[in-house]
Amino acid sequence: MKTFTLGTSLLILVIALVTYYQEAEAQVCRPSGNIRGRKPPPGECNQENDSDCCVEGKLYPVYRCSPIVSGNTKAVLTLNSFQAGGDGGGPSECDNQYHSDDTPVVALSTGWYGKGRRCLNDIIISANGKSVRAKVVDECDSTMGCDGDHDYQPPCNNNIVDASKAVWEALGVPHEQWGELDITWSDA
Repeated sequence: MKTFTLGTSLLILVIALVTYYQEAEAQVCRPSGNIRGRKPPPGECNQENDSDCCVEGKLYPVYRCSPIVSGNTKAVLTLNSFQAGGDGGGPSECDNQYHSDDTPVVALSTGWYGKGRRCLNDIIISANGKSVRAKVVDECDSTMGCDGDHDYQPPCNNNIVDASKAVWEALGVPHEQWGELDITWSDA
């Protein structure tokens, strides 16, 4: 039986560590670039639900990916109106329809939306010791923003579940705390 030398053992250790860190690195979602904010034309940025408007010249990160989905995926819940005239902009991407704020519906960041892979499927959102089932109807675009198609709002972060008022109510969040909330979610 051959004996390993110290050099061979160190080489195997280095290869194992590099492989481990490459796998761990593959699970990290990093920005894929930036877009420069443009000032919205007067009256073109709907600030319902405290939505942000793009700032002229500011750089906003864009993402083509989102964190890995698990049975308990961490995310940030944001508030969005899916109704006609709401801060969500146009009709929902999945069905080209508007949805009542009284219906539990969500938009997911680009990576989680997966080119429509989750369209019209339900997810389970948990926070405050409660859970709610909501239907995915739209994408919270993490790759584009600051234009008319995106209501002159910045791109979404890569970890957003953008939810109707019905979701916030079902989770029992007091109205004065609506806006952003740390949650977990999973596919139903």
